[in-house]
Amino acid sequence: MASMPTKNLCLTKMETTPAGKTHAIVAYLTFLGWIIAYFLNRDAKNTFATYHIKNMFGLLLILFVAQIMQTQHLLFGEVLWLLAFVLWVISLVMALTNKQKGIPFLSEKFQQWFTFLE
Repeated sequence: MASMPTKNLCLTKMETTPAGKTHAIVAYLTFLGWIIAYFLNRDAKNTFATYHIKNMFGLLLILFVAQIMQTQHLLFGEVLWLLAFVLWVISLVMALTNKQKGIPFLSEKFQQWFTFLE
């Protein structure tokens, strides 16, 4: 019996990974990760990574303010820290899913304010 040609029925969806995705993810891994991502991105500029580096810089500033506020007003500092944590998770998920999105309103402002990080 002659064998019939078979078609490969396993279709795979090819997702494009944006250049700089690794740098973007590293930026969200603590302050040290942000510094590493910043210096890696300085050599080979990438818009995806730059977007997320600026976003994380803004989140780090919010966390810094939250730490200072905890010494003055514990409840306000805790709420601000929790908000920053939730925004960090959202931003990290956006980087992991290849999206150049972030925090509504704030990410747009971070991109405008932190042009020195380009």
